[in-house]
Amino acid sequence: MPFRFRVIPRCTLLAVLCCTLAWPQPEVLTLERALALAQESNPQFRAVNAAMEGAQAGIVTARQYPNPELNANFGGQQGFNFDNVNGRLGIYSFSQPLELYSVRRARIHTAEMARDSTEFSIAETRLAVRSAVKQAFYDVLRREAEVDLTEGNLKLIDDLRRRVEVQVRVGEAARLELIRADAEVASARNQVRSSELRRSTAFAGLRAAIGAPLGEFTPEGKLDEPGVLPPLNTLRDEVLSRHPALAQAQAEIRRAEARLGLERELRKPQPTVRTEMEQQPGIRLFRMGVNLPIPAWNRREGEIAEASAGLRQARAQADVRRLEIGAALERAYGVYLVANQQLAAFEAGTLRQAEAAVQAAEAAFRFGERGIIEVLDAQRVLRGVRQDFLNAQFDRQAALIELERLQAIDLTKK
Repeated sequence: MPFRFRVIPRCTLLAVLCCTLAWPQPEVLTLERALALAQESNPQFRAVNAAMEGAQAGIVTARQYPNPELNANFGGQQGFNFDNVNGRLGIYSFSQPLELYSVRRARIHTAEMARDSTEFSIAETRLAVRSAVKQAFYDVLRREAEVDLTEGNLKLIDDLRRRVEVQVRVGEAARLELIRADAEVASARNQVRSSELRRSTAFAGLRAAIGAPLGEFTPEGKLDEPGVLPPLNTLRDEVLSRHPALAQAQAEIRRAEARLGLERELRKPQPTVRTEMEQQPGIRLFRMGVNLPIPAWNRREGEIAEASAGLRQARAQADVRRLEIGAALERAYGVYLVANQQLAAFEAGTLRQAEAAVQAAEAAFRFGERGIIEVLDAQRVLRGVRQDFLNAQFDRQAALIELERLQAIDLTKK
């Protein structure tokens, strides 16, 4: 039967071309773009910015003066004997609470300490969001590499299975060899599906870390080359002096101290100046005085004790944060060292040895000196080595990101 060419009409070609051009292409997403989107759209930034506005408003509230009070009472007078005079009555009073300067100063100082704590909270949130986006982005790159690795492994095993099928058909291999190859192909397909599922989960995690609506995108990047880390003791000193969480903990201590001082100042009686005018028929009276509360029953013992407990709690939380950050630093530093040693071992010869073992097993299989079991075992070892190499790369990158978050710098750009 002769082969016939089919001429496609020009309008059909144009329609196919237009549909191809109109189909939305996945967005290329770099790490810098992901960080910029998170800075613009992540709801955590909106939350801390609102908290900062509230802290600023708290200072405005602390600086406000107490409002005066004006009272006006009206009535009449009607007499029933000749000594009384009929007419209208009016009583007008004006009172102004006087706030002691020490109380006002303590209240404003407490509000300013709350604002300082919020500023450090914003810095810590920025570091946390940046670290989460980086971790999620590199996790996507790792899962993409896993998919490529499993798909390449499936292709190799499928090619091996076809060769075994040919050998079984011509009688050069037993039927059992083909059954083993089919089982290995099925296992490789399951590994591909599992890696695709992990990739989808990583994509969802990146979208959540960015906090912005993202459609289909293709990540573009690679795991960064590590820089030279300073000694652990030097890093610890820098972290303890620069991390915003520790600065926020110290700000909370100062805020608790200011609140305790405010509660102590509020024990002092706050006077109120009062003036009053009384209008009677044929007479007008003026009065002036001061109202001073007497702290006889309520001396603010409970409020002062509560503020003192808050101060002790703030100091204890600062110590806890210091211990947590120190432990996180040691853990990230240790993970980096172990992962770096693993990568050095892989690059020194483990990868090449596993690849050479696969090549030798495949050559022996082609010449009939080895069976399919040896080839599959060699390929399985190579796949495991490549997977471990990829995991070690991600572990080193994750450790660098954690060290960057703790030290509040970018170690990957040194």
